Amino acid sequence: MKAIKLLVLAILLPVMISMSAHKFYVSVTEVEYVPEKKSVQIISRIFIDDLENTLRERYEKRLTLVPKNEAEEVEVYLKRYLKDKIVIKINGKAVDFKFIGKEYDNDILFCYLEVTDIKEIKTFQISNTLLFDSFDDQQNIVKLKINDEKKSFILMQQNDKAVLKF
Repeated sequence: MKAIKLLVLAILLPVMISMSAHKFYVSVTEVEYVPEKKSVQIISRIFIDDLENTLRERYEKRLTLVPKNEAEEVEVYLKRYLKDKIVIKINGKAVDFKFIGKEYDNDILFCYLEVTDIKEIKTFQISNTLLFDSFDDQQNIVKLKINDEKKSFILMQQNDKAVLKF
């Protein structure tokens, strides 16, 4: 009986260790339409180490995301990456967002974006492919609050768009 317990433990232990070592790849993007300001405000939260590695691979640069003494080129490449990976259409037309800034909080980077001069929203579409090029199992959660309607989506490589119609 003792030999069976040891055998089961010997088989299960490596499986349990590999399961706990597996990292979960996720980002969260919150989108809110503020009609009084005629703006769509976006906050994207991304794990710093995942984003840093992706930027290094993509642009073949030794970029380091740090709150103090950060190289100016980091923001240039970060803006470029966000523009490539987050695509927004409002009322069927592609819109550009402004990069407002970023903020570090422990191991997460908050990116603040804004689309201005939006009088009304009849349809809203967002494609978020952040980190898909680095991680096959990346998931991007998108939370929308538009026209008093709240919706959440989990975007994956197979389904990278969320659409709301009013």
